[in-house]
Amino acid sequence: MELIVSGSDLDRLIRSLKEKGRVAGPVSRPTFRGRMVAWAEIRSIGEVVFDEAPRESMKRFLFPQPEVLLRFKRKGTGYEVEPGQVSQETVLFGVRPCDARSACLNLLPYQDDPFFLRNMAATVIVGTRCEQPCSTCFCRDVGGGPESIEGMDARITPCGEGSWKIELFTEKGLALFQAMAGGEPAPTPEGGAEKTPPLLKPLKSAPLSSLYESDVWAELARACLNCGICTFLCPTCYCFDIQDERLGSSGRRIRYWDSCMFPLFTQHASGHNPRPTKLHRVRNRFLHKLKYFPDRFGSFSCVGCGRCVRECPVGIDIRKVMKRLAEAVQTEV
Repeated sequence: MELIVSGSDLDRLIRSLKEKGRVAGPVSRPTFRGRMVAWAEIRSIGEVVFDEAPRESMKRFLFPQPEVLLRFKRKGTGYEVEPGQVSQETVLFGVRPCDARSACLNLLPYQDDPFFLRNMAATVIVGTRCEQPCSTCFCRDVGGGPESIEGMDARITPCGEGSWKIELFTEKGLALFQAMAGGEPAPTPEGGAEKTPPLLKPLKSAPLSSLYESDVWAELARACLNCGICTFLCPTCYCFDIQDERLGSSGRRIRYWDSCMFPLFTQHASGHNPRPTKLHRVRNRFLHKLKYFPDRFGSFSCVGCGRCVRECPVGIDIRKVMKRLAEAVQTEV
């Protein structure tokens, strides 16, 4: 269903939501280099930047950095264990289609993870149309699109004179705006972008050996710094490590972001490392997104947001890698 509301109505809703939880959106912030759009808590809809993608993805709301899994305290000869952090009720305004879709892709490997599921249940995603894609965006190439509503509970669009159109897709979306509307949410439209775009169809059917031995990996490894910025900014990178932190007689177990690009990520306690070189790590990152993940789940582990292209300090471009691999596979055939 759809409804038209005023900006003042939205501001009142945001104020009431903030009394119960967290309300955030992409906001312009000053930096030493000028300005940057980043996720931050908001007080009114006017603070939300709709025409520019935030530098970071929304994954930190679903994968907190760090996330406290449990707390423990010494008691006698053993330990007393308590639950970790409680998921905070969160509403995200102005989520772009690529970021909203990333939540659906991350749910595939995390469908049995109680912490991720708890965070998802506590989060309402109010998306927006992507009216001004970035120069580095390639969402259509990986099965998404600027009009996609995949992963959104509702979508908000400015419609002139300070009013907004709200489209409701899920029960969570309807519950959020229930004071403004009645009835049932509209069913999620089918269709949209092709799930397997022509450029990437060869990769799905290609034997792994032909991709594994490609010359592109040595070329990329020479340039890559293994800095990990691509994985930390990527909305569909979800590698983590777990540590126990102790101070005195109490402590906590945390889950925090890690990166497959870091040399120690795969190092065993024995000292053996199955991915000891940059070539191994670069190859694993791209093949995970373009081969291992789709072979297991059907979709590519990439939403085409372009953050990795935009922020890579040495200019590695996943779009060129995809094209090179697809061309190499077709040449072999």
